[in-house]
Amino acid sequence: MMKAAVFYGPQNVKFENREIPNIDKGDILIRVKYCAICGTDVRIYNFGQANVTPPRITGHELTGIIENIGSEVEGYHVGDKVLVVPQMTCGKCHYCLQGKSNLCEEVLLFGYSLDGGFAEYIKIPAQGVNRGNVIKLDDTADLVDATLTEPLSCVINGQEHLQIGIGDEVLVIGAGAIGAMHVALAKAKGAAKIVLADVEQDRLELAGKCGADYLINSKKVDLIQEVMSLTNGKGVDVAITACSVPIAQSQGLQVLKKGGRLSLFAGLPKDHAINPLDMNLVHYKEISVYGAYASTIPQHMTAYQLLAKNIVDGKKIITNVLPVEQLIEGFGMVKKGEGLKIVVEL
Repeated sequence: MMKAAVFYGPQNVKFENREIPNIDKGDILIRVKYCAICGTDVRIYNFGQANVTPPRITGHELTGIIENIGSEVEGYHVGDKVLVVPQMTCGKCHYCLQGKSNLCEEVLLFGYSLDGGFAEYIKIPAQGVNRGNVIKLDDTADLVDATLTEPLSCVINGQEHLQIGIGDEVLVIGAGAIGAMHVALAKAKGAAKIVLADVEQDRLELAGKCGADYLINSKKVDLIQEVMSLTNGKGVDVAITACSVPIAQSQGLQVLKKGGRLSLFAGLPKDHAINPLDMNLVHYKEISVYGAYASTIPQHMTAYQLLAKNIVDGKKIITNVLPVEQLIEGFGMVKKGEGLKIVVEL
């Protein structure tokens, strides 16, 4: 039997003893060690989500150790440290064939349409094994830090559009774990000046340790005025919205210099998804606006290497490790904005 946190509907998670999944000849069984809490997990808990069919084990930022493998599985061994890529793609659609598997038309998701990581065991079916959803880690891998691989891979995807380079001036709006990772990655790419903005001073100071040069508490000062002052009235090369707040998109657009790049990294709530922006700024200043969604397996591999080599310091981002029995408490901490990244131990 295994412990599992099972989602039955909004604000209804039950801790149950369930049968350990049986595996077939092409499957892998993983003993989950850690699973980080994503903001999406919290939204699912509070409101549900269309692609999450109860009863469902949620959680998709997980690491663990291979417990068992099917008779036809090659390249993996019992005892291997691994992480799981949550998007199990088809490999056949237009987007998969174009190398954009994050946009797969037939994707299945661990923690959404398939059982995820808030349980002691997870089964990866043959399709996922064959598509590379199980990534082997070094024997010395820190399985706590490695839970950041999936969100960091999404940050990598977003920044690949932006082409941040040496000398760029960058604004990140939102000082959660995602904002902290955007700061760290921009610093690693050679950004000359990184400005981090948020309305919570504690989170600003925590996330700022990842490489921000300037912190702006936009509850206390005017964000646009401060950024323009810090850049001698020119604006920044890149602005990234790392929070799901409509005004952040407008602010990011307004502080870009000519030829600037805007990443609408964070989505917006459904009831606030229509957000008017000044398209004349885009037109006359030749601003490029990018969306960013999920990530690919190669981006996961890059993310893991950045963490393993401490280029992105996971210990500055993970602020709490809780037992799975405190999962609901962890959801509440995320909702309140306490700490940066919260990880559950199983």
